[in-house]
Amino acid sequence: MGLSTTLILLAAAAAVFAAALYQHRRPRELGQVSLLPYGGIQFAALVLAVLMLAHLISLLSGTPLIGRFSGSHF
Repeated sequence: MGLSTTLILLAAAAAVFAAALYQHRRPRELGQVSLLPYGGIQFAALVLAVLMLAHLISLLSGTPLIGRFSGSHF
């Protein structure tokens, strides 16, 4: 995945998070419930944004990010 794709996905995740936050905080009439779980949508968008930020750091630095358990100690 290239730099432009990463930036597009990061911007899309931020836009989805902002739209879900707006819908979640919007006042509703008493007795009306929302049809979509906006908290879950926010969580999914936040996870995607964190993953895209990690990938962006990897692209800009030139070295892949290595996890804690990726060594040969198992």
